[in-house]
Amino acid sequence: MHRLLLLVPIAALACGGSDIVGETAPSSGITVTHIEQGSGPSPTATDVVVVHYHGTFPNGEVFDSSVDRGEPARFPLNRVIPCWTEAVQQMNVGGKAELVCPPESAYGAQGGGPIPPNATLHFDVELLDIQ
Repeated sequence: MHRLLLLVPIAALACGGSDIVGETAPSSGITVTHIEQGSGPSPTATDVVVVHYHGTFPNGEVFDSSVDRGEPARFPLNRVIPCWTEAVQQMNVGGKAELVCPPESAYGAQGGGPIPPNATLHFDVELLDIQ
């Protein structure tokens, strides 16, 4: 849990073969590509969410994955990187999205753990529940 809160803002499920529902590029520079639109509610920044995620660098190297661990992650949405806080609020429970997080909305010039400075991060995310 501590690793997730420090390392991964939110994250993701490997999505495959689905029709893209829509894409948004908020003012923060993040890109959210909705792969499947969920039918449940959307979380707020103060909600605790349950997600599956798969985080990679642009070259495809995996740096963290709840999917690979076989266990969804649970965390307060306001305790993750800004990209996650903003992007997951645009999702509905049951939805899947691909996130591209520029360094400014991820770990910035400092980096952290396996994340090098100024890294752009890619996540496949499935929002499973809001608690």
